[in-house]
Amino acid sequence: MIKRSDFYYDLPAELIAQHPLDRRSASRLLCFDRQSGRVSDRKFSDLADIVNAGDLLVFNNTKVIPARLFGSKASGGRIEILIERLLSKQQCLAQVRASKSPQAGSLLILEDGSELQVLGREDGFYHLQTVSADMMDLLQKLGHMPLPPYITREDTDRDRRRYQTVYADTPGAVAAPTAGLHFDQSLLDRLTDAGIESTTVTLHVGAGTFQPVRVDNIEDHLMHAEWLDVPQSACDAIAAARTRGGRVIAVGTTTVRSLETAAQGGSLAPFSGDSRIF
Repeated sequence: MIKRSDFYYDLPAELIAQHPLDRRSASRLLCFDRQSGRVSDRKFSDLADIVNAGDLLVFNNTKVIPARLFGSKASGGRIEILIERLLSKQQCLAQVRASKSPQAGSLLILEDGSELQVLGREDGFYHLQTVSADMMDLLQKLGHMPLPPYITREDTDRDRRRYQTVYADTPGAVAAPTAGLHFDQSLLDRLTDAGIESTTVTLHVGAGTFQPVRVDNIEDHLMHAEWLDVPQSACDAIAAARTRGGRVIAVGTTTVRSLETAAQGGSLAPFSGDSRIF
């Protein structure tokens, strides 16, 4: 049995950065050399000198949406809504924090007076529907960036740009694929100039990534499904990299589990749909 206590460690609060560095690629990079077993402290900007020509980087191009909304119930009680997944232009699944759970059929009133109707519960989330507006329009107008719980400050307009990879282009995530946050355009250009290729997959990171583990046996922990897409173009790029002897380097765990899901049949193949990440 894998116990929750096996993962306990001390992380002093003062060591958790509350703001990003001015330059993304100035972040630190811990580098492990598999051949020598040597560990070295590097800068993320050194990546272009560590990866080899002919290698392939696989990025997750999901884009974080401003998924946190504030408002009140019709009775006046304050609420906080965290979108988990957009189901259509008018419907979504969401977590709702309130002093008393809202009931099916009730209305949630947002800060500008817009209304969401509670349709019911689904897999631990509330099924919500906009009364008149488009859901994405509401989020762009009223939404706050869903910063991780270990970031204790309020979000700012700057976070709409910085809590986002520079190559993000497919909206739907409610948390950033954080490994990719350290790439800037200058580093991407250096990698390309060095003969390092890239391809993209999409995995919309869900709010479940922040859910605490409440069971003692890790194997009993339930994590919600996330939607992903591994296109034919990514499969072709990976096959070509292997043929030429290059390494396939997944940028972050969201990319890893996208590729693992697409390879469940024994070999990598295009995949679009849900995957449980645990």
